Amino acid sequence: MNRIDHLFQNREQPVLSVYFTAGYPGRDDTREIILSLDAAGADMLEIGIPFSDPVADGPVIQDSSAIALRNGMSIGLLFRQLQGIRDETAIPLVLMGYVNPVLQYGMERFCADAKAAGIDGLIIPDLPVREYALHYKDIVEASGLHMIFLVTPATPADRLQEIDRLSRGFIYLVTAAGTTGGALSGSDEQQAYFEHIGRSGLTQPLVAGFGISNKQDFNRVCQYTRGAIVGSAFIRMLGAANTDLRGNIAEFVQAFR
Repeated sequence: MNRIDHLFQNREQPVLSVYFTAGYPGRDDTREIILSLDAAGADMLEIGIPFSDPVADGPVIQDSSAIALRNGMSIGLLFRQLQGIRDETAIPLVLMGYVNPVLQYGMERFCADAKAAGIDGLIIPDLPVREYALHYKDIVEASGLHMIFLVTPATPADRLQEIDRLSRGFIYLVTAAGTTGGALSGSDEQQAYFEHIGRSGLTQPLVAGFGISNKQDFNRVCQYTRGAIVGSAFIRMLGAANTDLRGNIAEFVQAFR
């Protein structure tokens, strides 16, 4: 069974997923961050693949991506860093990246190498749903990977159902229009959006992301979802962390528990 499915089938409490950019703050920090987050009690991890034009990301993650690229991070290096990671952790791992570098790497090669490295799922925000269905679905699913799509306040009802049919593992509920790193508004409009998605009869679990930076935000969105993703707040912590990376990560995760 895919580790993402196992997580949602067996965890009754809200799922805490943490995003970080591979190769940030240091090129070779990826493995230590994964193992530290697992030890601290995170439930799932999203590993960001650095890209020069991350259109869905705000300034914090953009900056981390730029630094990681300057550090020499690449898809191939990331897969090498992950070799043998499954001997040390069983936490679900999701790769989040953009379609251009994935296609340059080669979709079949990318999926094969991701699976060999212990990856469970993929999030590619700028890959159109229908393009995926026509050209890449069979490749991804043959590799045993879950493709996870995003829904936003602008997603029409028919597209919402199509996303539910094609997504595996969970659906990424974007909390508001815009990019990562903003504040969670808590507005009546946002609440109505969450309730609308909840009434849509989706079969996949919902996990919320964008703007979740503290326990209050986490608890608020988890009233409507199975969990939430913390990204920019974690990246900011990594950028300000002292030499005790494992201790800083443990403190960060516990603040959400």
